[in-house]
Amino acid sequence: MRTRSSIALLFFFVFLSVSSAYPGKKKQYRPCKQLVLYFHDVIYNGKNAGNATSTIVGHPDGFNLTILATQFHFGNVVVFDDPITLDNNFHSAPVGRAQGLYLYDTKNTFTAWLGFSFLLNSTDYQGTINFIGADPILIKTRDISVVGGTGDFFMHRGIATIMTDAFEGEVYFRLRVDIKFYDCCKHVVLNE
Repeated sequence: MRTRSSIALLFFFVFLSVSSAYPGKKKQYRPCKQLVLYFHDVIYNGKNAGNATSTIVGHPDGFNLTILATQFHFGNVVVFDDPITLDNNFHSAPVGRAQGLYLYDTKNTFTAWLGFSFLLNSTDYQGTINFIGADPILIKTRDISVVGGTGDFFMHRGIATIMTDAFEGEVYFRLRVDIKFYDCCKHVVLNE
């Protein structure tokens, strides 16, 4: 009886060690495509209309659309149309635009929720990449979901690791966006 129990226990541990359900073995995924891009956000502060690329459209006080709220910017909603570059130079030729919104959604720390698209129009890439997710700003690198795309990114999905690359007070910030696509839909043309 003791031998049967020992054999059964041994079999169970061997099964667990080769099982995909065993948490010690994680499947490693390789991206099918990867891009690194930068986008530059210059928030309108009432004095910089000439080069502002974003503006506050919602404020907890309801009326002040040039100054971010004091308590972790909670309640601010910002719409943006930011240039995208291949490097971290604001004056580099843009390869597209980042368009969407972010809203500050936490009262006790700097956290935003992002919903935006990269609209790429360069010799290398044509199309859009769509992003959505939470952005805990004080963490050095954070991931948001790539939920789809069009053109060269038709139905692509993956993860974008974002990092605040630079900031100047509350007027300018630059994000480094490391995009890894894990689902790259191949264009299939059906004859009709």
